[in-house]
Amino acid sequence: MSTSEVVLPTQGERPGTSQWLSWLIVIGLVYLLLAAVGAIGDGFKIATASNAKELFSFATNPMIGLVIGVVATALIQSSSTVTAIIVGMVAGGLPVSIAIPLIMGANIGTSLTSTIVSLGHVRSGEEFRRAFSAATVHDAFNIVAVAILLPLEMMFGFLEKTSALLAGFFVSDASVDMKSVNFMKMAISPATDLLSASVSWLPNQVWMGVALIVIGVALILFVVTAIGKVLRKVMVGKARDIMHASVGRGPVSGMCSGAIITLLVQSSSTTTALIVPLAGTGVFNLRQVYPFTLGTNVGTCITALLAATAISGPTAVLAMQIALVHLMFNLVGILTIYGLPFLRGIPPSIATGLAELAQKNKLYVVAYILGVFFVLPLLLIGASQLF
Repeated sequence: MSTSEVVLPTQGERPGTSQWLSWLIVIGLVYLLLAAVGAIGDGFKIATASNAKELFSFATNPMIGLVIGVVATALIQSSSTVTAIIVGMVAGGLPVSIAIPLIMGANIGTSLTSTIVSLGHVRSGEEFRRAFSAATVHDAFNIVAVAILLPLEMMFGFLEKTSALLAGFFVSDASVDMKSVNFMKMAISPATDLLSASVSWLPNQVWMGVALIVIGVALILFVVTAIGKVLRKVMVGKARDIMHASVGRGPVSGMCSGAIITLLVQSSSTTTALIVPLAGTGVFNLRQVYPFTLGTNVGTCITALLAATAISGPTAVLAMQIALVHLMFNLVGILTIYGLPFLRGIPPSIATGLAELAQKNKLYVVAYILGVFFVLPLLLIGASQLF
């Protein structure tokens, strides 16, 4: 008893102290994320001497850009990381028209996470069928969205043009003298200056730029992983409460729930990891999970928008533009596919068919994962080179 009496006051203080410490860590990680994105932009500028268009001429074919986005995100398992890197690349001179297919590819690549999560139910036939259909409805929707919107973007450039108009409203100092006060630039300049100084010993600008890009990418990988872990500790309980309260109330409530939870935990992977097992055990059905996963697509856009605020100078508008493209692509995809009754049923039908095949033979699962996320993208590259 005496031991518990001594420990009790400390235990009473611990939750509050732990919460404050967790939020301080999150603030520090967000700052590091902004510095990392700024470092990538600076690195591209230094390495290419502002000639990034020539450097990325290989990706002028949208299919190649799409495939790079799919494979990179499937390997890294984080669309937040990939989109933050793309924002930094655009700030360094990568043309927005090339970055748009990369962003679309990242949307497809991130779907792999939910499919992997569903494999936890592989030993129970009926549970696995439900979990696999709940997971692959996310994949199917993102693939259908790209199949519809990428050709339209190639023909009309509606995402690029609309985002260019909107970006100007979010970046107010874009047309002002670059020596004017920019709070975000002032805030992160100590960190970006330190990162630049750390590579200043290298023999030439190209090596300096490449090293800065590598450091920036490594920092983003670290930050996105770390911030997800911290926020999961703080927010997953609340996120689960939100999900249980809202997913079954209708599609709009489900979408909002998916978006809010993804914002809270800063990881669509975590959000799908919460919902897929519940679908597998029968708590939620495919009709309820479908709109929820669409909401996660919207919620994950916050990382790119946040990353864009790290950019200042002439490319600030372009960085914000590609972040807005990410958001618009997901919103337009939802309005088009879920909003039109004749398209709405396509992703669930695909997911149901895949799940039935997977339940019969697990080799279909292997073929699906390798085919959609790796083999098919490589075949698209080959076909694009032929034509």
